[in-house]
Amino acid sequence: MNYFEYNGKRSTDMFVRISKKTVFSAPKYDLTFQSIPGRDGDLISPNGRFPNVTISYTCFIPAKSIEQLADRITAVKNWLYTEPDRYHTLADSYDTKFFRKAVFSNKLDIADECNKIGTFTVNFSCQPMRFSFAGQTKTTYTASGFVLTNPYPFEAKPYIRLNGRGTGNLIIQSSGRNAIWKFTTLDGYTECDSELMNFYQGTELKNDTVSGDGFPTFAFGENTVAFDGGITSVEIIPRWKTV
Repeated sequence: MNYFEYNGKRSTDMFVRISKKTVFSAPKYDLTFQSIPGRDGDLISPNGRFPNVTISYTCFIPAKSIEQLADRITAVKNWLYTEPDRYHTLADSYDTKFFRKAVFSNKLDIADECNKIGTFTVNFSCQPMRFSFAGQTKTTYTASGFVLTNPYPFEAKPYIRLNGRGTGNLIIQSSGRNAIWKFTTLDGYTECDSELMNFYQGTELKNDTVSGDGFPTFAFGENTVAFDGGITSVEIIPRWKTV
């Protein structure tokens, strides 16, 4: 039986059955086209981003009575409308290797629609990228100079934890970039979340103790990761992603 899982709960656990999904939707790249008098064709002005995409599931809720249907509808509403101010993990049985970051933000006329035609539609606003489940695994490296291969042509923004004391450098080399970050006050460990663009230790920000070019990322293809000084090991969640 097909399902979707949102914010830690599966649709099947909520007695929701799926009859149709917008499968494998992809975002439209944000471009501006400019016409130039006397010139054939338009100039392309890229805005450097993908907008959100909408993922829709057409569903129904089976029930043996109006009372049971009303109870199940209430439970579904409580589920979907919980924490509407942030993204949650959205996965489903149609695309088992990937998940999305999604939020339910649409009106849901589930009671009337169920009573009239027995179906309703759930729309999620999703970040444009799909994230690989395989890319969510944390791996610890104790030897410098290891290689991570990004299988998708989109820059990955990893979580990295550097263990050690004193000072040390993190170096990431790819075909188009050689980047280095210098850590000046390692005190057991320093964490980096390149999605959130922060260096920190627990709840304490450490951005002022790190110098370098932005935040670590992994380009498409091979990325050689090295470390030195007081850094003794590195833990990485690469967060591979694609459209």
